Amino acid sequence: MTLPADAQMALDVFTGQQGWEQRARLLMQWGERLPTLTDDEKTDEHLVHGCESKVWLVGDKTAGHWQFRASSDARVIRGLVAVLLARVNGLSAPELRGVDLADWFDQLGLSRQLSASRSNGLNAVLQKMHQIAAVSD
Repeated sequence: MTLPADAQMALDVFTGQQGWEQRARLLMQWGERLPTLTDDEKTDEHLVHGCESKVWLVGDKTAGHWQFRASSDARVIRGLVAVLLARVNGLSAPELRGVDLADWFDQLGLSRQLSASRSNGLNAVLQKMHQIAAVSD
């Protein structure tokens, strides 16, 4: 499967970093680029359950392809969610179901940043994406 343009850019940028500290700094920068959600969007309906940090997720489908927006109260999580969004935005629901979260973060060289709780939280974000896509399809 061909990667979306943002995902390819993320892959190129993250794999071009030499050490973990450079990747961590880059992760924070990606998190700062997340589009902000309005207070009206930060509701229980959009809250991802299963995350230790608060993460809100909103999805819209245009011409069969999903665009997700998210926000978090934690800087590292914002960065991780930002690179997850780079991987999934623009995908159809079947393509979204085929995303391998562990493989994606491994390719980026960010697996080390995924503690068990962060990994569970990101899996919860991906599951919420699946739920949003399933309701709409």
